[in-house]
Parts: sequence; structure tokens; C-alpha cells
Amino acid sequence: MTVKITIDGRTIEAKDGEDLLAVCLANGIDIPYFCWHGALGSAGACRQCAVRVYGGPDDDVGKIVMSCMTPVSDGLRVSVADQEASNFRARVIEWLMINHPHDCPVCEEAGSCHLQDMTIATGHHSRRYQFDKRTHRNQDLGPLLTHEMNRCIACYRCTRFYRDYAGGRDLDAFGSHGNVYFGRAEDGVLESPFAGNLAEVCPTGVFNDKGWSQHYARKWDMKATPSICPHCAVGCNLFVAERGGQVRRVQNRYHSALNGYFLCDRGRFGPLHVVSERRLTAPRRGNAALSDHDAINAAQQLIAAGAIGIGSPRASLEANAALRRLVGPERFFAGVSDAEARLTRRMAELLRARPSQIASLSEIERCDAVLVLGEQLTDSAPRMALALRQASRGAERELAAQKGVHQWLDQAVRVAGEGRRSPIMLATPLPDSTLDPIATLALRRDPLQVAALGHAVAAALAGRDEDRDASDIARTLQAAKRPLIIAGSGLGLADTVEAAAAIAAALGGDARIALIAPEANSFGLALLSGEGIEAATAALRRGPARHVIVLENDLFERAPRACVEQLLGAADEVIALDCLDNETTQRANLVLPVASFSEQAGSYVNYEGRAQRFFAALPPSAEVPASWRRLAALGAGPFTALDQLIDAILAERPELAGLKGAAPEASCQCAHGHGTRTPRPLSGRTADDRAGRDPAATPPLDPDSALGFGMEGSRGRELPPALLTGYDTHGLHSANAVTRFVEEINGPLRGGDPGARLFGPEGGAISEAAPPVAIEGEGLLLLPLPDVFSGTETSRASALLAARAPAPRLLLHPDEAERLGLAAGDAVLINGEPCAARLTLEPSLAQGVVALSAGTLAPRGPLRRVRVEAAR
Repeated sequence: MTVKITIDGRTIEAKDGEDLLAVCLANGIDIPYFCWHGALGSAGACRQCAVRVYGGPDDDVGKIVMSCMTPVSDGLRVSVADQEASNFRARVIEWLMINHPHDCPVCEEAGSCHLQDMTIATGHHSRRYQFDKRTHRNQDLGPLLTHEMNRCIACYRCTRFYRDYAGGRDLDAFGSHGNVYFGRAEDGVLESPFAGNLAEVCPTGVFNDKGWSQHYARKWDMKATPSICPHCAVGCNLFVAERGGQVRRVQNRYHSALNGYFLCDRGRFGPLHVVSERRLTAPRRGNAALSDHDAINAAQQLIAAGAIGIGSPRASLEANAALRRLVGPERFFAGVSDAEARLTRRMAELLRARPSQIASLSEIERCDAVLVLGEQLTDSAPRMALALRQASRGAERELAAQKGVHQWLDQAVRVAGEGRRSPIMLATPLPDSTLDPIATLALRRDPLQVAALGHAVAAALAGRDEDRDASDIARTLQAAKRPLIIAGSGLGLADTVEAAAAIAAALGGDARIALIAPEANSFGLALLSGEGIEAATAALRRGPARHVIVLENDLFERAPRACVEQLLGAADEVIALDCLDNETTQRANLVLPVASFSEQAGSYVNYEGRAQRFFAALPPSAEVPASWRRLAALGAGPFTALDQLIDAILAERPELAGLKGAAPEASCQCAHGHGTRTPRPLSGRTADDRAGRDPAATPPLDPDSALGFGMEGSRGRELPPALLTGYDTHGLHSANAVTRFVEEINGPLRGGDPGARLFGPEGGAISEAAPPVAIEGEGLLLLPLPDVFSGTETSRASALLAARAPAPRLLLHPDEAERLGLAAGDAVLINGEPCAARLTLEPSLAQGVVALSAGTLAPRGPLRRVRVEAAR
């Protein structure tokens, strides 16, 4: 219900019961605050957001209250400007600053610090306290975060996020009263895969990005660019900031339907693979360097003689489309196994048919019963696992609401909710560190049993008698108002996806589905068609094409080694285009370097079918161009700008028309012309821009976006959401200023969240599934073991994530090990080949499977059996 309230004479409409601080912030009324956070709710810990409220029309005195703890009601009168309330806020800041070190000149947070913003907002500018300060010892929290406890103001945001929201258990508050310490019981690495968010959640600089601190640049000296995370299919939105031609930091970019306020650590630190020592910077033929001109000529000669193209789920949709145009549709192949190519196309087909609505992350958080079939979400799609943690609290919130507790009073909800949990049901072969503790049902089944369970649940929903587990799951899903089914490609088995679609179709109504593709642009690649690596090998053997162009793809990561060896063996010459040196580039005859995702523009299509645009954080380079631009130079077409290539794609594939709406075209003009990546404070530093006096200093143009690299242009709320480069606005410079850019707290950005759905709402009939492929042979089912820190080739190239990556692992259930005569620590042969990891026994692993670290020990590929035996 909507109510009307009056704030300093201004009438505002708000939702009945919403907290007053959120209403004020959403309507551009600034009240200083620290402990309140859009996703974490109100705590009332800092006492900074004082206002005066009046009890009724006859109340001329009113009372001072904390706005974050005050629900709005119809007719409420509020004064933010009240002198006593203003004095109260000023005194609170003063005593919060008593023990603060006042180290702004050397603090990494300076210039983007919420504490600075709030201190200035209250008018505090001089120090009266003359006595000793309380001091703390800092901790070593691992390779990702710094720790400076003396900056703490005890807002409790860190523990509320880390423990309550993300489920971590190794960070806590110690002490009491005015001497509270936020850290670990002892020095050590923070274990949560979401720990990096503390750098943005903390309003004062207690926690900061350690990699950025080591290669530091002030916020006002960095240029930020909107981008998309390249590390999984969720498609979280990022800001990529650079200075001096080097990416320095990655931060969360708010998107209400997807990542909201938070990223996983792979999304935050993984993009720093762009500064890896493995970067390719010059062409080479064999081991010999050659000029770009000679490399282009050599590549063109091979293409003219006949070549096939191998695309990549890591490359943008535009780059894959350019390769397809270069070699022709019949010679374009997906750079994955045939089984994965078919599976991903089938997933896209099912989502287009709409057996039920596709769930965004924000919708997942509101689902009241969830079934996960086979997916290891914490490691394969971490941000989705975090959303499921919030969904599990639905029953708790419902009970608290029945008792009259407002949802934004998070700690009160936890007490009033009595620990109730909405049903989260997992059927997976592997344990999940984030989801197992909150699951109401955690079944350990091998992949074939997971698929069989899914079909049994669908049958039970249709009224047939099934086993107890399937019947119980079906009843739970039927009783829910907003059930959700999650499956994907993690098991390498199409039957699991078919079962998920059957369950969703049987539930109908308000049911939701999420199908998780392997990588950031797996669906974009699938929409361009193309068979897999085995089909590419057959095409080479048939002729007449004898050469191979591999686009941004280490093939040994994405298909069984034997398949890749057959492909390379069938090719006369291999041309590799990539930004990182890897086994495929080392085996290639000709290597041409291309830009990383942070140095080019393009689009990824996420698990929802949402096309999202990312832009170059660095000016274009002639030596290391965008991959699609490199392909254009090889003959893909006369494309000099991304918009030209997109128009050509849509002319061929009109069903991808939504791609055009993913972001404004490069010709877009805002209030002050093009947008600019440069923050406003830099515009006062005229020494940084000598354009007009020194030709070499003229800011480079960006032909692929409506954002410039110079100091002139539109900023902030003048820009459309897809072009936002930050949330700086008058008086507010931290990530908390996002409240100025949203329609309502936790709602979409003003102008709508970025991206465009390619899978329309109309749906259609689901075509008949292909017959299940029999898993032949003897032995155990091989499971690639994903890891949030080391599961992809690009994440392993990030030095920060490499420092968090576990050693490669080989896991067996103890009963399987006993049957095979193996013990923990044994050396093992897999199909007769030595395994680089020693055996670890894992009681929570399903029987009948062997799990090997993905990428380092086992590539992706179809579900298959392997022989496991002791190395003699």
C-alpha cells in the first residue's frame, strides 16, 4: 500500500512500512548514515541518521529518532533539517572520529570513502579530542584483502554481510562497548568466496583490495568503464578502472536483476588476468617473432587456401560472428566437444520455448522452494549460490512478517523467524560448501541417478507413483507459490536438462527455471549454431579446408585431450588468436595477439538469454586489436566499428534483434555530448590534457562506444544505465551513492537495468529431445571438479586468484577407494595415465564417480567412464 508523508514540507509517496531512511535516499534527500545498507537492511548501530518526527497534526514538538529504524506511515511528518537533529548527527560523527586515525592522505579509500562523504555532510572539520586513541593490531587476511582496524567505526556491516548474508564463519566481532574488533580469531585467509565484497561494504577502509593497494592509484586518477564479468554464465556487471594503460581495479556495477550490490571473488579479482605475465603482445610463427604485417599476410594466405573456424564461449558474440563470416557458416564450429555444443544449443532451445519463466537472480531470491539438479553452484555460478542463500530465508521472513516485524529489520527477522528455512533441495554428486549448510534436503547421487531422479519428480508431478525422495520433492514443489528448478551443463549430461524442463513444464504457473551454461558467452556461441570439435576434425579430414583458425580458446580446457589431438593432427596449419599464452597457442603454427575483454567492446549472452555489452577500458591498440577487428582485417568484412558488425549480424540473423538494444550506439549523444570515462576531479587537472597544444596528447577516440577517453562529456545521471561509469554525484563519491541512481532502493536503475533479452516471452512448443546417449565402457563416471578460484583458464591467469587456488585434487568416496584397493595419498592411474594429484578420500562425494580438478586435471566434455587404479 502506498502512503503519503511530508519531509521538510515536501510531500512524498512511499510504501507503507518502508524504512524512513530508504525513502529519503530514494527521493534524493541526503541523511548521513553508516550501518544501513540496501541489501543488509537496518541495524541502528551507528546512530548517525537522526531526524525529528512528529506524532500527528497537533504535535509541534516531535522527537528525535533514527530514520533507519522508523517505518513510514500515512501522514507522517519528518524534519531532516531540524537544528537539534542536525546537531545530534554532528556530535555522533565527532565521537565516531575520536579514535579514527585521520590518515586520509595515505588511505586507499580516500576520494571514494563513505566516511569522508558523511563527515563533510555533517560539517565536522576540526578535532577537539586531545587524548590517546584506541588502537588495534591488524591481521593478515590473505592475498585478496588488506586490514586496517584502526579505521573502524563499528557499523557491523562487515559481519552482517560476511556471516549473515554470505554464510561465512571465520570473520566475527570480538569485544564489547567501545572496544570491538572485527576480524578472524587468528590471522589467516578469509575462506568465503565472497570475501572481496568487504572492500565495498565497509564504509571506512578497514578492508580494501590488496592487489589495488599494491598497484595503487587514487579513484580520481582512474578512468572506469562499464563491463561484464567473463568468468561464468551469470553475467554480473562490473566497473573496470585503469590508469596509465593498466587495469588497476574491478568493482561491482549495480544491476537489480542480476548481481545487485555484490560479486563473487572470481568476478572481482579474476578479470585481473589481463595484466598476467602470460599476455600475448606480438605475433609469432613457431618460436620466431614476426611483424604484424607479415603475420596478417601469412594468415590470409592460409585462409585463402581453405580454413575452418573454431569459435569460443569465452569470446564475444560479435567475435564469433566475425569468424563465422570469415570462414562461412558451414566451416564454423564451436570450440567445445560435440556433446557440449549440442547440449548448450538444446538449453537455448528450451529457454526459448519457455517451459516456465526464466529466473533472474533477484527472482531467485524470492522463490520459496528450489530444486538443484546436478549443478555445483558455489563453484560454477557463485553469485547464483549467494542468491539461493537469500531464498532459503523466505520462510523465516514470512513468519517474521506474520509477527509484524518489518523485513528491513534483518536481525529482528532472524529472531522472529525462529530459524525457519524455505526448502532448498540439492541432488548433486559433489558437496557444496555454501548450499549444503542451508539445504533442507541434500542427496548425493551420481550423474545418471540425478537425471533419473529429475524424471521421477516430473512423473510424480504428473500423478504417477515414484520413490519416496521423488514424491517428497514433487509435493514440496507443488505446495510452493514460486518454485524454481536449476540445472545446467555441469554434469555433461543432456538428460538432466530435459528433466528440469519437464519438471518446470509440469509445475506451470509461477514456476521458474534457470539453466546454467558453461561460460560467459556459451549461449551467444550456441545462437550462432556450429557443431563441436569432433565435427571440426571430420570436416578437416573430408577437405578441402586443411587449416584451422582458433579464436580465444584453449581447446585442451574444453574437450577431452584425445579429441583435441585428433583435430590438431588433422590440420596442416593452426592459426590461434588469443590474449593469453596457453597450450593451444603453443601448439599453433601462427599466433596473432588480440585484446582481452577489458580492451575491446562486445556482447555476452548470459544464462537468461540477456545480451549485455562490455566496453574497452583502454584505448584501442593497433598492435593488439579486438579479436573481431583482427578478423575483419583477415577478410571477415569492412568493419571499422562494433555497430557496423552488429548491423551485419542482424541482417543475417534477425532473431537476434535484441542485441541492438543491449546498449546505446556509439553515436549516442547525452546532455553534454558523448559520455566520458574520466571522473570529474580529473577535469580540473589541465596538465593531464594538452589537446590542441600537443597533438600526441589528444584523447584517443573510441569508435565502439558512446564513451570518450578525454575529460569532456557527460557523467553520472546524465548517462543511460548501460554507459554508467560510476556513481559519483555532488557530495557523494563512494559505492553507496548508487542510491541516487535507482528508481527505488533495491529496484532497477533509473532508465532500466542494462541488457536486452534475446529469448522473448512468447514461448512455444518444446521439440522432442534427442535420445539419451548411452555411457559406454566400464569404470567410474568422471566428474570435472569445479573451483571458484581456479576453475577457468582466465581465473588461473590472475595472480590474486592463483594465490587462493587449491592444489589440484583427485577425490573418491572411501567405499570406492576400498573397493579399488586404494588409500588416501596413493598415486593413481586414470585410464592408464598417471594423475598429477594424490588421492583424497571424500565421504560426502557420491559413489560411482571420480572427481578431478577442472582445467588442471580434467577438461570439460561429455560424461564418460574412466578406469581408476593404483600406480605400481
